[in-house]
Amino acid sequence: MGGGHAGGASPYAAKHRQALQGQSGWAGLVHNRRIFANAVFASLGGLLYGYNQGVFSGVLSMFSFDQRMADAITNPGTKGWLVSILELGAWVGVLSAGYLADKLSRKYTIMLSVGVFCVGVVVQTAAFQPSSIYGGRFITGLGVGSLSMAVPLYNAELSPPEVRGSLVALQQLAITFGILISFWIDYGTNYIGGTGSGQSEIAWRVPLAMQLVPAIILGVGVIFMPFSPRWLVNQGRDEEAVAVLGRARRLPPDSDLVQIEFLEIKAQYLFEKEMNALKFPQFQDGSFSSNFKLGLHAYMSLLTSRTLFYRVAVGSMTMFFQQWTGVNAILYYAPSIFADLGLTGNATSLLATGVVGVVMFLATIPAVIWIDKVGRKPVLISGAFIMAICHLVVAVLTALYHDSWASHPTAGWVACACVWVFSVAFGYSWGPCSWILVAEIWPLSIRGKGISIASSSNWMNNFIVGQVTPSMLTHIGFGTFVFFGSFALLGGFFIMFFVPETKGLTLEEMDDVFGDRNGLAVADEQRQNAIADRIGLTAFGQRKGGSDNEKSSHELFDDEGKA
Repeated sequence: MGGGHAGGASPYAAKHRQALQGQSGWAGLVHNRRIFANAVFASLGGLLYGYNQGVFSGVLSMFSFDQRMADAITNPGTKGWLVSILELGAWVGVLSAGYLADKLSRKYTIMLSVGVFCVGVVVQTAAFQPSSIYGGRFITGLGVGSLSMAVPLYNAELSPPEVRGSLVALQQLAITFGILISFWIDYGTNYIGGTGSGQSEIAWRVPLAMQLVPAIILGVGVIFMPFSPRWLVNQGRDEEAVAVLGRARRLPPDSDLVQIEFLEIKAQYLFEKEMNALKFPQFQDGSFSSNFKLGLHAYMSLLTSRTLFYRVAVGSMTMFFQQWTGVNAILYYAPSIFADLGLTGNATSLLATGVVGVVMFLATIPAVIWIDKVGRKPVLISGAFIMAICHLVVAVLTALYHDSWASHPTAGWVACACVWVFSVAFGYSWGPCSWILVAEIWPLSIRGKGISIASSSNWMNNFIVGQVTPSMLTHIGFGTFVFFGSFALLGGFFIMFFVPETKGLTLEEMDDVFGDRNGLAVADEQRQNAIADRIGLTAFGQRKGGSDNEKSSHELFDDEGKA
């Protein structure tokens, strides 16, 4: 998500580093125990987030929960709030995470978010009124939102460049795995005390309480993890940063690899600092108000510069369409949708929902492995069109048979199958790919801010979808599927006509495709090379003989632009 040690270093040192570094991909993750620990850690963050997204759909349809929350469930308006207030909390959480991560450190931000998250879960689990569910889900959302930004950022900065792409993908896989587990736990606990009037309240309190398990492991685990080397350099704690890098690589602090990585981070830090001084000389005194204004102006520059605004539009609209394909409408309300599609009995519709979790998880795996070979556009466009077709088939069947599913079981099963195909289409395309796209389109100097805007667009749209879906299903019925289907179609066309292919582009080429005639990234690169010369990074590479590895600096830029 965030650019870790980005490839702005001198090409010589970079080649030398590549000759020394370990394997990439899965082999690289397993090869080094400490990196493997990071990977597990990244997955826990994703698991927490996925479980949290999936668990509530099953709870909503449980008999004892409906009895307890009565009017909040039966009224589509309040049912929408019950689900979507979490997204509203997450939107606030994501926007505050960037500031906290810089101020408190990535590590303490994660600990704080886990604490907040746990408070919210306890309030929900002990709920006796709808008000506790509303409050609990809002607080849980605050935690989940800031974790959804802090964990990937921390991982990108702590892990070596060669496994960074796999980590982003791994987290996406963990999210779908979390959704999968939550659906099946709901299916199991639904039987506690029977599925009818005898159902125990434990049936819905247990799945909610289970969220504490990954949260507590994450919160306790991070105590033993180091600070992010990138954050330490920003704080001027260089020796500690070198020590952390050395431990992560299991090499002595004075070894070449550790020194090069450290100097690359240092170069990146100096680069950002100088860019700020260049653009905003008036806010350089380090006071709170100056720092606040610096941040504000950096965000404003995203809107005032044409090429950056284009990138903001691509990032935000990609996230907009990712949500308006209706994927979360399906995830949050799947059991009630399956019940509407004529699957009788609560247990059956929860079972059908469990299948959604399984197929989405399985579909994410090929995406993780092949996304860099195929490119972003074909994957996103094909996914969007398949999802649109599924929505429209469901719409037609619902229009024809919505009051006679019982006498047309085949139609009902075809509609269910379409929901499953939809889940596959989302799982291989818009699920992982939209996040990868959104992370790689920014020039280094504003990457963090760009990603935070796109993530907040994701949560805000997520909130609106969760909010309106129950009312739509009640009032316009099959129109709901027509509506989401048209948006999926539009999303495909949007990618086709307005989004450039970003697979394997260097940062300079990225400037070209986004119509940046002043060459923002090229200017960035010249400044970075000057810094590399100044802090001895270039000399370091030349001294070692830069020819160990045939990669050019452009390719290097590209490899690491995907942090």
